[in-house]
Amino acid sequence: MSGVDVITFGCRLNTYESEVIKAEAGKAGLNNALVFNTCAVTGEAVRQARQAIRRARRENPESRIIVTGCAAQTEAASFAGMPEVDLVLGNEEKLKSNSYRKLPDFGVGASEKLRVNDIMSVTETAPQMVRLIDGHVRAFIQVQNGCDHRCTFCIIPYGRGNSRSVPMGAVVDQARMLAENGYREIVLTGVDATSYGGDLPGAPSLGQLAKAILKHVPEISRLRLSSIDSIEADDHLWDLIADEPRFMPHLHLSLQHGDNMILKRMKRRHAREDAIAFTRRARELRPDISFGADIIAGFPTETEEMFGNAVALAEECGIAKLHVFPFSPREGTPAARMPQLDRGLVKERAARLRAAGERLHAAHLAAMAGSVQRILVENTGLAHTENFTLVDGLGLPPRTFADVRIAGDNGKYLTAEFLREAA
Repeated sequence: MSGVDVITFGCRLNTYESEVIKAEAGKAGLNNALVFNTCAVTGEAVRQARQAIRRARRENPESRIIVTGCAAQTEAASFAGMPEVDLVLGNEEKLKSNSYRKLPDFGVGASEKLRVNDIMSVTETAPQMVRLIDGHVRAFIQVQNGCDHRCTFCIIPYGRGNSRSVPMGAVVDQARMLAENGYREIVLTGVDATSYGGDLPGAPSLGQLAKAILKHVPEISRLRLSSIDSIEADDHLWDLIADEPRFMPHLHLSLQHGDNMILKRMKRRHAREDAIAFTRRARELRPDISFGADIIAGFPTETEEMFGNAVALAEECGIAKLHVFPFSPREGTPAARMPQLDRGLVKERAARLRAAGERLHAAHLAAMAGSVQRILVENTGLAHTENFTLVDGLGLPPRTFADVRIAGDNGKYLTAEFLREAA
């Protein structure tokens, strides 16, 4: 191989940062290298990264292998101890070209492979300008990094550090650059995106940032948010939901559970009643809005009744796309020290929760039959409606906007009839 290939695991923020990695490694003149940008959210994510690294070494014996991302930050010594790995970079180091210069020789000791600083010492997130998001029709923009909250199950603050925001002007400039390069849909992303601005002068909110982007970059047709913590929604965000047609009617909610006692043990800041009130108000303001959500099954001490409350919350909020995580104890977190459920029970509850999610998704698809929707066609040939429901792209080219009438669904996505190409 030649050049630098980046293999990305995990979130949209990692996808954005992988483009930065390509650019910075290119500046450093790195060649014949594989960079693994890892995720640490679950033990399974870490296992998959290790497996991919071992396979890559077998298939690319002459290439340099660099490991970075959240798993590399939280388990640096472990990755450095892998004989397949040549260099381990922390989440801060991966974004700097100097990190990719003067790589250690093949076969050096684990300590010589490590370039990982104390992520908690990082106090700013420098703007990282990218011109494209390879392989994607929509572009992601990093607006925030890190998290000041310490949910008892979550290892991510130890991989990303404390919350820090990208200045508003830099985000607008990045949005303008991406729009000039043909992106009509932008997604604002971060580790805890709704905490945006608390560390900036004047403490602008995520809603204010979104308003500024839409005002100053009129070429953008669609603006979305990545996962949000609904308890942090401010009046500006509510304004966008109610009155801004270019703000897309889909929100992915970080719910995590539906039982108030479990939410307290998770150290979440909302109650189930808050989630229900948020989704109800949003639907009153924007009837076509849809919701995705993350919910953990099998959290320590979860009883059958508590689990039932999680299922009931997904139903009461009408979650169209449910992301289910079987609880995975992460070493160093408080939840890992709590009384654990049997792994078989955790998997069984996760399966039942997924089944509930499938029923909710089927109801969501059925409810859209007969409606007229504007779609954006993806590189896969499928498309997304404004409320982020997957639909047949009807053979139209990627990046095409079109108006379609929803004919029905095939159980996985909507089927449609072409009406007209949209501007």
